[in-house]
Amino acid sequence: MTGPLPARMLVLWCPDWPAVAAAATAGIPVARPVAVFSANRVVACSAVARTRGVRRGMRRREAQSRCPDLAVFGVDDGRDARLFEAVARAVEELVVGVEVVRPGVVAVPVSGAAGYFGGEHRLVETLVDKVAADAGVECQVGVSEGLFAATLAARHGELVEAGRGAEFLAPLPIRELDQPDTDRAELVDLLGRLGLRTLGAFAGLAERDVASRFGLAGVLAHRLARGLSERPPLRRTPSPELALPETFDPPLDRIDVAAFRAKGLGEKFHARLADRGLACTRLGIYATTEEGEQLGRVWRCAEPLTPHGVADRVRWQFESWLRAAPGERPTAGVERLLLEPEELVEGRSLQLGLWRGKAAGFTGLEEDDAVATERAGRAFARVQSLLGPEGVFTAVLDGGFGPAERVRKVPWGDRHEPSPAAEARWRGRLPAPSPATVLERPLPAQVFDAEGRPVGITARRRITAPPRRISLGGEVRDILGWTAWYSGDRRARVPLLLAGGRGESEEAVLALCAGTENPVWTVEGMYD
Repeated sequence: MTGPLPARMLVLWCPDWPAVAAAATAGIPVARPVAVFSANRVVACSAVARTRGVRRGMRRREAQSRCPDLAVFGVDDGRDARLFEAVARAVEELVVGVEVVRPGVVAVPVSGAAGYFGGEHRLVETLVDKVAADAGVECQVGVSEGLFAATLAARHGELVEAGRGAEFLAPLPIRELDQPDTDRAELVDLLGRLGLRTLGAFAGLAERDVASRFGLAGVLAHRLARGLSERPPLRRTPSPELALPETFDPPLDRIDVAAFRAKGLGEKFHARLADRGLACTRLGIYATTEEGEQLGRVWRCAEPLTPHGVADRVRWQFESWLRAAPGERPTAGVERLLLEPEELVEGRSLQLGLWRGKAAGFTGLEEDDAVATERAGRAFARVQSLLGPEGVFTAVLDGGFGPAERVRKVPWGDRHEPSPAAEARWRGRLPAPSPATVLERPLPAQVFDAEGRPVGITARRRITAPPRRISLGGEVRDILGWTAWYSGDRRARVPLLLAGGRGESEEAVLALCAGTENPVWTVEGMYD
């Protein structure tokens, strides 16, 4: 083992926290099975649901077939963070230096607190009892060197002896490297296919071999597997000029407004550090209300924060403050906010080609492309700050019958995950390939059979006669070939191969027929 061991940390973990928070918000009893879904798959479920056969990654239909009385919820990071604030406050009443890693996980330095309470075992017992009494939730606690090992120790309920973190990690499966917010799924999959099934097997490789094969992302994961820190923090105290103060007029007292302002703050904070070659791994969020109330929370991050990561944590914290229970929420709106970097790392850790699962030599993304991508993201955020949250969109493939219906616009900066409808079986959906050009405004058309009669669709959703001619833009063209796809809403999409007109070559278009009694034809798109 090379390098000093990380500082000894205590991690308190609330199992299945998204499911626990969802059930608590809806007032569902503990005995009922609960699951949280994203993109139609289980991302978290309660212990009761697991006893009924529900597992993470399972499709919704399969989960409900195994557990018919399963309570279903969608992902809501704000809800999870808001309810977890009660846990963080309970820990904070006993221990100083509380750092929220993510909703469901909180970390604290163990040395001083253990001495005060008479040892680590006594500290753990006190914390578990305190959280159960004040927040009403169960938790597990783990202690080891470094955040990574301490988090895994919490999942196993272990207090790892000092200096034996690598020994504790060695038999654990290699998939443990892919923790939330780390984006190591591709690396973990490759390691598994290479026969490296455990952290100990990966840790046994020579670091120079790991560097030559997997790049910097592999080296940092290798250090974690060996029980070391990913990277040493900068030992100097962060300069006060790196902190980002912000004043709000009028004061912030609404979640939607705070969420929008958080996007711009994330960009400014990230850019301020990046200009100095730095990145933040511990973020302090401090606020002052109109009445002078002081609010604050520190968020610890497994990897350097991106602009989106900063914005998420600011939004989560505002939800925790503004939607707290009566008597715990501030009595006035937030007038001043301070984002302060509590811990910094060298900016090399933020190169997108290295830190988002795209290490050089691993997926081929060049550093210049990563820099350009980051600059483009900043430009979009600036434009959005001028035009509003609905001013810049990202297109997401979603559910629908036709190509235009399958595109959903998501405001820039929001999570653009496909909705559960994207994986639904749309009977009559147009198969691949889709038209190369989808018209924003479909062109009106008329379609006729060989006898010159209008073509429509029957009540049984069938074309009344083979289409032979189409009138499009005042020009009549022969139809050389066609096929039809019938959707469940009494419409038919008909790819048509048209003969050349006015000296042009053959052309393929996508036509839509809607209605049975008085069919209306339009052209939605063109094929290359």
